[in-house]
Amino acid sequence: MNKDVQPKPVRTTHWMQRVILYAVLLLVAFLLGFIPMWWKSRECSSGLAEAEHQLSLARAQNALASAVIDARRGDYEPARQAASDFFTSLRTEIDRGDASALSPAQREGGLPLLTRRDEIITLLARSDPVSAEQLSDLYVAYRKGVGIK
Repeated sequence: MNKDVQPKPVRTTHWMQRVILYAVLLLVAFLLGFIPMWWKSRECSSGLAEAEHQLSLARAQNALASAVIDARRGDYEPARQAASDFFTSLRTEIDRGDASALSPAQREGGLPLLTRRDEIITLLARSDPVSAEQLSDLYVAYRKGVGIK
């Protein structure tokens, strides 16, 4: 055996270069299609989160308005349930912190409203006509404190 003979370097063949080139082109084409769709998905996801936040606020306001109307009509049990839903929804939003649909200022404005929960629920459970006025005042305070138009 001759130790002076060195092995020949491995050369990629012409077809191997073509396969690598096609793989790179395929990857580039995939990314050109994927990136715009990913970007659009992010925008839609952000829009959905904002719509869900607004829906949460609208549901809370709707529950309170429903409680006011029911109490004014003398339907105290549905009013009590709607008021309870409102207070639960408001508490949940406040407790969510930065993930809440409410801004920090709105959360601060909503905290004093929660102190009236037991009083209003009790008045409604007793079918007290004063509860309608209390709920109306709460509705106005909610709109001012939370800043919902």
